[in-house]
Amino acid sequence: MSVLDEIRSVLASAYSRMEKAERIAELIRKSHAYRWVGVYDVDGDEIAVIAWSGPKEPSYARFPVSEGLCGAAVRSKAAVVVDDVTKDPRYLTTFDSTRSEIVVPVLHPATGAALGVIDVESERRDAFSDDDRALLEGCASALTGLWE
Repeated sequence: MSVLDEIRSVLASAYSRMEKAERIAELIRKSHAYRWVGVYDVDGDEIAVIAWSGPKEPSYARFPVSEGLCGAAVRSKAAVVVDDVTKDPRYLTTFDSTRSEIVVPVLHPATGAALGVIDVESERRDAFSDDDRALLEGCASALTGLWE
């Protein structure tokens, strides 16, 4: 079963919203041996973590949409890929060891409004390929069900 099929299965389950988000973060992380994956809500002017999978919780559980790479993805309504976060002033440090990050917005299928984001971090520079971006964009598209 593909990670997209697994996400759809979790979304169709009787789990609570939080449990669904936790399972989905874990599915995405394990699908490509990512170090850390977070699923965040966008609520007005704030971004807040719903669930995460990886070594520890994020340093910033809530922050304004005007900040960070997550905020950049929300504002642009497009994936943000940073090959070296040490050279990007927008990066909000989650882990001192993070070197690259990809953030993909979850967009409402009808309105295009940002509902949330998927945030994936790596300890390696240049860790994310076009294939990673395509996979995560597919996950984000499937993930709209978390907001239904």
